[in-house]
Amino acid sequence: MYVDEVDIHLNPKIGPDWMLCGQQKQVLTPGKNEKRYLAGALDARTGRLTWVEAERKTSDLFILLLWRLVKEYSQAKCIHVILDNYKIHHSQRTQLALATAGGRIRLHFLPPYCPDHNRIERLWKDLHDNVTRNHCCRNMKQLMAEVYTYLRNRNRYGRHEYVRRRTT
Repeated sequence: MYVDEVDIHLNPKIGPDWMLCGQQKQVLTPGKNEKRYLAGALDARTGRLTWVEAERKTSDLFILLLWRLVKEYSQAKCIHVILDNYKIHHSQRTQLALATAGGRIRLHFLPPYCPDHNRIERLWKDLHDNVTRNHCCRNMKQLMAEVYTYLRNRNRYGRHEYVRRRTT
C-alpha cells in the first residue's frame, strides 16, 4: 500500500483550464477557506484506493486509515505500508495503534524528499487536476461530494471517469 494525505480546500486551486477562445472562466472564491483532509492507501497490486476523511490532519486521521485497511484486508497476514516521513506517521499515538494491531501492519518509510517514489502522489495530482482546481462549489459539502464521486469512479473504472458538473 502506498499511503499519503491530501488537503482539500474550499477556496479552489487556480490553474490552467480549457475554455472557448475569447471567453474567461469565472472561479468562485467563497471567502473564508474551509479544509478537509483525506488519508488514502493505494493498493500496489490492484490500483484500488481506500480512503478516510477528517477535519484535521492528525495522527487520528492516519490511525483511522490503518484500521480501515485492517478491516478491508482482514485476510492479509501483514499489510505493508509505504509512506513518507510526515510526523503523524511517527507519533506516539501511531506507535501505540501499531502495537495494538499485533504486527499486522508494517511501515516502510521512503527517503526524505522523494515524493516521486510514492505512487499515490500521482493520484492526488489527478484529483486536484480534475476536481479541486478551478472548481465552482459553493460549500464544502458540495466539494466533498464531487471528490467522493471522482474517487469512487476511479475505483470502479480503474481510471478517472469524471465530468465536472456545471453550477450556475
